Amino acid sequence: MIHITRTIAIDECEIRHEFIRSPGPGGQNVNKVATAVQLYFDVGKSASLPDDVRKRLIYLGGRRITKDGVLIIQARRFRTQEQNRQDALHRLAELIRKAAEKPKPRSKTKPTISSKRRRLDAKRRRRTTKNMRRVVPPTGD
Repeated sequence: MIHITRTIAIDECEIRHEFIRSPGPGGQNVNKVATAVQLYFDVGKSASLPDDVRKRLIYLGGRRITKDGVLIIQARRFRTQEQNRQDALHRLAELIRKAAEKPKPRSKTKPTISSKRRRLDAKRRRRTTKNMRRVVPPTGD
C-alpha cells in the first residue's frame, strides 16, 4: 500500500511500470539499458480514490490522461531504474495530494465605487481622445 494522505492509500497492484530506453545523452549505456520508467495508473477504475478526487485528478492530469482514463507518468531524470521508479511514484503521489485538496469556494465580490469611477473616467478620456482624431466635416460655405 502506498499512503498518499490520511484517507487515501493506493494498492500497488493498481500501478503498472514499464521500463523503456531513455532518450538523450548517456554514453554507451543509452542504447543498451532501459532505465526510463512509464508509470500507468488507471484513474477511472481505481477503487481507492473518492469520486471528487478522481474528477480533479483527471482535470489535473491534462495530456497525461488517455481517453480510457489511464494516467501515464514518465520518469527519466536519473540513470537507474529504481531511482526513476521512485521518482514516478513520488510524482503520482504529489498529483493525487494536489487533487485531494478541496478547491476554495469562490465568493462573489462587487467593484468598489472608486474603481467604477476610475473605469468611467478612463473611458471618458479615451472617448475625448478619439473624438479629437475625427475628421471635421467641411461646412457648406
